Amino acid sequence: MEIISGIERRRQWRVEDKLRIVAEAERPGARFADVARRHEVSRSVLWMWRKQVRSGALVAEQVPVFVPVQITSEPPVVSGSSSEASPRSPALCEAGSDREALQIEIVLPDGTALRVPETIGAPALRRLLSALRG
Repeated sequence: MEIISGIERRRQWRVEDKLRIVAEAERPGARFADVARRHEVSRSVLWMWRKQVRSGALVAEQVPVFVPVQITSEPPVVSGSSSEASPRSPALCEAGSDREALQIEIVLPDGTALRVPETIGAPALRRLLSALRG
């Protein structure tokens, strides 16, 4: 028997813990009530987490992925194309200006080239790269 003196506070569960407990409850042969009791969670909370997992509302956070980077003095020429074949956007750089030097060019393994201003923020660059991968 557990005696609680004072104010009982709600527990804050990490997403990883919730997912682990739900996965344990869904294993073949697992008894839902036993899993809830073992982790000191009410069955109703465990059912709610299970419903959230199945609806896609409770998912693990994406782990950041690192992309290999190679620094070159000249942009690589992709087979079947030349530097004239991929025109640069006038909004990003103007011929003969210093703005061209303030750009970062990212060439992906499939040959896709992305030119962004040096001042681009990490969240914007992350969104661009995820859109290219997707």
